[in-house]
Amino acid sequence: MKLKIEDKFNKELPADPILDNSRRQVSGACFSYVTPKQTAKPELLHVSPEMLENLGVTEDDAKREEFLNVFTGNKVLENTKPYAMCYGGHQFGNWAGQLGDGRAINLCEIEHNNKNWALQLKGAGETPYSRTADGLAVLRSSIREYLCSEAMFHLGVRTTRALSLALSGDKVLRDVMYDGNSAYEKGAIVCRIAESFLRFGNYQIFAARQDLQNLKRLVDYTIKHHFPYIGVPSKEVYIKFFKEVASRTLEMIIHWQRVGFVHGVMNTDNMSILGLTIDYGPYGWLEGYDYGWTPNTTDRQHKRYRYGNQPNIGLWNLLQLANALYPLIEEAEPLETILNEYKLDFEKGSLNMMRSKLGLEVEDENDQKLINELEDNMHLTETDMTIFYRNLANYKKESTSKGIEAIEKAFYKPDEVVENIKMRWQLWFGKYSERLQKETLSDEQRKVKMNKVNPKYVLRNYMAQLAIDDADRGDYNLIDELFQMLKKPYDEQPEYQKWFVKRPDWARHKVGCSMLSCSS
Repeated sequence: MKLKIEDKFNKELPADPILDNSRRQVSGACFSYVTPKQTAKPELLHVSPEMLENLGVTEDDAKREEFLNVFTGNKVLENTKPYAMCYGGHQFGNWAGQLGDGRAINLCEIEHNNKNWALQLKGAGETPYSRTADGLAVLRSSIREYLCSEAMFHLGVRTTRALSLALSGDKVLRDVMYDGNSAYEKGAIVCRIAESFLRFGNYQIFAARQDLQNLKRLVDYTIKHHFPYIGVPSKEVYIKFFKEVASRTLEMIIHWQRVGFVHGVMNTDNMSILGLTIDYGPYGWLEGYDYGWTPNTTDRQHKRYRYGNQPNIGLWNLLQLANALYPLIEEAEPLETILNEYKLDFEKGSLNMMRSKLGLEVEDENDQKLINELEDNMHLTETDMTIFYRNLANYKKESTSKGIEAIEKAFYKPDEVVENIKMRWQLWFGKYSERLQKETLSDEQRKVKMNKVNPKYVLRNYMAQLAIDDADRGDYNLIDELFQMLKKPYDEQPEYQKWFVKRPDWARHKVGCSMLSCSS
């Protein structure tokens, strides 16, 4: 297996001088060197052919023992020095101090076809940042991360990627719902890949410690390698850098809203500086359309990270990043201007995104009102978001009276769709039909365009849970089936029609389907 090693992060930035892998506060450093834990009996469960190609690795290479050992932590590649990154962060709105890669170990950076890729093992053992944890991951969470990162990419959402999913052969003790019922689970390791795993928290930790020298070094490094087109580091370029991060963050969140994705833990240490979706923990897709829904049991009371609040949290997190960068800029006004632009850009971007979901190309001043009334209607009774929008594409603009027929399969409780609700829907379809008359597209042309932005298949939690249940029994076929299906989420794929259905009743309150924690 030949990889073109091009390490930069651990060669250009300050390292922790202490080599002992003990849990501690790490100061004056961007990372700590650490060696992955040796695993007992590793077994490769799945590999992404697309990511192999992106890295310049052949499928034959992936079948060799060296590949298995490298991507389960049992072998360190020659001329590389694995490390864990140091960062801090706000967790649920509160500053948590040093956090860092507690169960992630960066193997190296490689270059292929003029692209940079950082390779990272998640679940490969403890680091100085593991705090009271063991640095390991279980099969349950690893399947969810592996499938979801690839699914998001094919949905058109910026994300980290996944190369491989493997069993470690070790047993890992976990308390799934934090209720005192710990149990041993199968240990697993995911190799995840990104241009960079830098987070807002990497910059916050230096600002919080008033270590402006290393803050500047890290920002300059980030601009040099990931935003070179904005210029040579200076106060003006630092402002441009923040604007780029804000723009990418906004774009990512608008795509989350488009497909109904809820991250679940939008802490600042889980926010990528590149605007990538990162850290797939207690995520979920909206099934019943609900602005107030969050999949995270830890957040159930306050619902800080609920679906409808994700754009606001993105702004709040950017404010924290602005505070961290302020010492390099020493002017509040340009940062405030960018944050205010975020609000306006979200309103505009969200409106255009919703127009695309509804098949509207011509702008109309009443579109926002039409969208608001639609969302109000979708809250009247439990309405499956994915099925609703996918089936809405079948609506014929001359068929106002048959509007409900087009979308009725999206209702979880059809009996609740009583006369007053039907009337509200008929009124809306009347306005929608009238609005479509202003468009030049035929019904069929509109359907094609709508089906390119409204996915037919998403990784519903119950689907992932079925794959997890099978995997616990030693059957990994469903992992591959979902992996293949989610590569083409906008295609009809009649062979996978069984997955284009509402969440089954058994999954409504099942752990792993409706209730998820940060436990891994």
